[in-house]
Amino acid sequence: MEDNSEPEQSSWAHLPDVCLRHVFHWLDDRDRSRAALVCKKWSCAMYSGSLWRRRTITFYGRPSRAHTLELQSALWYVKKFGKYLEHLEIKLSNPYNTAFTQKFQVTMKGLLSHLGKCNSRLVSLSIKYLELDRLIWKNAVRAQFIKNLATFLKRMSKQLDYLNLKGARVTLEEGCELLNSLSCLTNKSFVSEINIEDFFSLHPPVYSSTLFHQAMSKFRSLVILSLNYNCISDELLDILWNSAHSLCTLNIKCHVHDPHGQVVWGMSWANLAKRAPKLNVNFFFERIMKHDHLARILLVEIPVRSISLRSCYFSDPDWTMRPTLTNLLPAYWHVLQKLTLELNNDHELLDDELLQLILSCKRLLFLKVWAFLSVTFIERLLQNRAERKCILTTIKVRIYMARQESSEEDRLLCDIYRKFKYLIDSELNYFVITYPMV
Repeated sequence: MEDNSEPEQSSWAHLPDVCLRHVFHWLDDRDRSRAALVCKKWSCAMYSGSLWRRRTITFYGRPSRAHTLELQSALWYVKKFGKYLEHLEIKLSNPYNTAFTQKFQVTMKGLLSHLGKCNSRLVSLSIKYLELDRLIWKNAVRAQFIKNLATFLKRMSKQLDYLNLKGARVTLEEGCELLNSLSCLTNKSFVSEINIEDFFSLHPPVYSSTLFHQAMSKFRSLVILSLNYNCISDELLDILWNSAHSLCTLNIKCHVHDPHGQVVWGMSWANLAKRAPKLNVNFFFERIMKHDHLARILLVEIPVRSISLRSCYFSDPDWTMRPTLTNLLPAYWHVLQKLTLELNNDHELLDDELLQLILSCKRLLFLKVWAFLSVTFIERLLQNRAERKCILTTIKVRIYMARQESSEEDRLLCDIYRKFKYLIDSELNYFVITYPMV
């Protein structure tokens, strides 16, 4: 008897479209293209817009064959499915000569031109650490890249919500040109998050620049703004009133080489904080450790949520951390939630002062300390946490040692861990080690 029944199909043939798209989501480009050859249904899944919303493209300075194929594939798929793209990240890995930067500029010109014509969905663009002030960027190549990027930002300005140009290292004029591109069409920019940390080269006094103030005045819906302290001025704080209804976070980096002697009045901070009640400020200090320098910046009127102080292994007998811990930081006892200290304090012991600061900060949740401390500091800290005298949920400590041998301190840390194991395992993100500094 002849069997006319259809051959039994695999259960994969009946997989709902939403599930099939989810499977494709976890595949890389190569596997997706292979899967699309299985059948018509799977080929259709390949063209689902949801699969192509995000893309990271990495340009390698010294690419292997695999890296070259990866880049070519990424560029091909962006051109093929670029109309669906919503989040684009460009990475530069170890650029080392002028040939690389020239090739990068040419490739980006074509990519940005294509997306500018076909895409109307891009909301997020990240191109970090361009370092355009390096000698590997010839003036003509650099100028062409900035021109192409500015043109692209103009085209995307109505929809772009997030821009990250951290580490671009452009001149003041070039930087303001790029910022103005975001408001070129409407004279207003509705970008909600922008990162211009280390955006300007040669550490200029941006706080006195009329060009910068004019560019920043176009932003009306900022939620998160990341920048350097050499951009902060009374004028900028007044300009940020334009975004007072939405502004939540200011991330401010202050580096020893940035000019940071400008006068910013506490009243300017107080007025901004009053108009932007959701505002939290996070400070990141690198090699600025002297109390008088910090006191000019850390005004009591600032709603500080996080402070990071890093000496970057530099030791200077002219600065002492004690007055900062006892006189300056306690002013934020009611708002400070995160504290990071990386100190080469081999000339002073800070156990008591640091513990007192932690206990005084009633909202402090995160503590990271790399410093010369005694092991007993950890035991005292955990005992106070066990007694609910502080509310820390994260404790990360690297105890610097002035000698190579630390077996006795390591044994004591093990004893402390066993003593407070019930607390650490149930309530804390805890990591404490010794670290010889010899």
